[in-house]
Amino acid sequence: MALKSILKRWLPATLRGRFVIIMIIGVLAAQAASYALWSAQVRASQLEQLDELSTNMASSIASTIKYFRSLPVEYRHIVLDQLRNMGGTRFFVSVNERRIPVDDIGRGDEKALVVNNVRDILTRQLAIDDVVVEFSRPETLRVFNNEVLLGDLPPRWGQHSLLMEPLAPPILVVQLELAPGMWLYVATLLGVSDIFSGYRWLSEERLLVGLWVLVCVLALSFLSIRSVTRPLARLSRAARQLGDDLDRPPLKESGPREVAATAMAFNRMQRRIREQLDERERLFSAISHDLKTPITRMRLRAEMLDDPVQRERFCASLDELSELVKGALASVKGLDLHEAPVATDINALVRALAKELCLQGGEIDIVGQVAPLIVKPLAIKRCLANLLENAVFYGHHATVTLSETCRTVTLGIHDNGPGIADEQLARVFSPFVRLESSRSRHTGGSGLGLGIALHIARAHGGDITLANHPDGGLVATLTLPRQAPITDL
Repeated sequence: MALKSILKRWLPATLRGRFVIIMIIGVLAAQAASYALWSAQVRASQLEQLDELSTNMASSIASTIKYFRSLPVEYRHIVLDQLRNMGGTRFFVSVNERRIPVDDIGRGDEKALVVNNVRDILTRQLAIDDVVVEFSRPETLRVFNNEVLLGDLPPRWGQHSLLMEPLAPPILVVQLELAPGMWLYVATLLGVSDIFSGYRWLSEERLLVGLWVLVCVLALSFLSIRSVTRPLARLSRAARQLGDDLDRPPLKESGPREVAATAMAFNRMQRRIREQLDERERLFSAISHDLKTPITRMRLRAEMLDDPVQRERFCASLDELSELVKGALASVKGLDLHEAPVATDINALVRALAKELCLQGGEIDIVGQVAPLIVKPLAIKRCLANLLENAVFYGHHATVTLSETCRTVTLGIHDNGPGIADEQLARVFSPFVRLESSRSRHTGGSGLGLGIALHIARAHGGDITLANHPDGGLVATLTLPRQAPITDL
């Protein structure tokens, strides 16, 4: 449950946003896996090359040591002086009276591999166990008994072959005791400048390449997702507008197979709904037309009755039946809102309705004002007219309060009537329901006004609620959404 709540809170609400998040996670996971595999292979290759290089270097050092061990002691210094004067040697070799201290540097698998290879080969080829293998920085390396620095030696001695500025790779130093008081000193470059720099899995180059790949993939994915979700957005917009306009143009039946099939099904549903509504209107019109003839005949026969009381009762019943037929037909026609939404001045509409009702003896006060609203003007006018007529009929005086927010427009209509019992508040929206006790349709109406008003409000995405005011009277609240114009994505 906690995971679901977290995902619901942080995941984007749109399908396009969720696709983008999935693509980001997928690309990052794929890059992480590929980099992990690649880095493992690169590291294994580097260790393999370092193993081969250190083995060859150890063999060369072993050959050098064998050569010096084979020389007579009195000739060793002569040979070393000749080698230094020649310059350009691969090794710096000296014979010292003691072991020269070295500031050993480095750590990790690379150093352990090199040190173990050198020790193993020298031990195996020279049959000695006291070989000292260390690494030193060029600027701190000391080479003679007096611990003179490598950089202080004369250039003609060839020490420049160990000083590769500005790279300054570490120098491998091997020391072993040839005889008591005689240590052979060999210093050489391994040939790998960054052996102790450490392996950086996420270097600047890899990070730049990863970001570039991520941007390219996301850009292409966004374009693809946008083209895929555009038909879905059109379908969603059409579904929202279907209740407002059944005569809107059909959707384009294009795009992927699933989207095209959905658009076809939606268009077929729209056609069937429109056909059913048209058939309903034709049915009620036919019923109304067919009932007019027998009602007229019955009225003529009622007028021929001798008893005036019976004649009046028959005529009243026929009037009631005629009003019911007219109300049913008006209800059907009133629910078919065949007009385009336009920006409508709600303030002017309320004032015009209030002026008409004042001429009929009603009193309406208007408080506040709102900005123009995109609605179907004739439908909203009928909705407001039904609400105001109901308020004036029962309360004779009504106060209309207009207010708005960034998302909704609210009209509160408070009358001075007797109100409605709480259990009857929802029932009055049903067709042909009248709470007025009179049997006359001229005094109590047909019971369709509030139902039509509610349908119109909901067709615009709004609603109507009824509540009894604490100080008396009934408050009808009409709420309409202030929707921004919908454009193609």
